[in-house]
Amino acid sequence: MEAIQSWVSNHKLATLGGLWASGIGASLVANSRTRSPMKPSLRLIHARLHAQALTLAVLSGAAVYRYYEIRECGPKQQAHYPSPTVVQLVEGELQSPF
Repeated sequence: MEAIQSWVSNHKLATLGGLWASGIGASLVANSRTRSPMKPSLRLIHARLHAQALTLAVLSGAAVYRYYEIRECGPKQQAHYPSPTVVQLVEGELQSPF
């Protein structure tokens, strides 16, 4: 399971593209078997809409998963750097070649 998660994490666009293509294919197969009176162009439009809905559902699920993953780990500690003084800013500007 860990290998699949790492592959999906490294190949996000390929995963979504494959999911989108499989959604279109599944929708076209489902609509062609019903013997509906729809034109092929209308079937293609419906298939595209189904694939886009499936992609949005997967992206929403990934966003929720990422949110809870970050929330579980807790916020990262950020280093605190003191604000530069006016003298330091002026000295930096004078030493800058640009």
